Amino acid sequence: MDNITFSVKKGRFEVAAQITRMGGDLLVVLSGGIGHIGAIGIAQPRESLSTPGKTSSTGSVFTYTGHKEDVVVKPMAEEIAKRLNRKVVVVAGIHWDRLSANEIEMIVGLCNTLKEKIVKEAKAW
Repeated sequence: MDNITFSVKKGRFEVAAQITRMGGDLLVVLSGGIGHIGAIGIAQPRESLSTPGKTSSTGSVFTYTGHKEDVVVKPMAEEIAKRLNRKVVVVAGIHWDRLSANEIEMIVGLCNTLKEKIVKEAKAW
């Protein structure tokens, strides 16, 4: 197994990603703020239903009660699976108390930046 870890930061918020290659599959662990597991997204590549010959993905999510990381893990897992043609699991625990809507949007943006870094780095594996 190979591992890569990196993070992105904006203001007081830092979100880290640890990527583990497990054969041809990828495990991504996202963390920020208070550590925990809030949601798990899984995805696998498949042929597009609307455009034969094009790769798409299918995903599922499990979110623990009271958590909101599903808005990050499912789309991230699906996009990585589609772009890298690999099975992907994304586990996230991202929590800061009393966030404003703008702060939540900023954190989701940090996760999107991490997604792009993951795709770029994992292409080399």
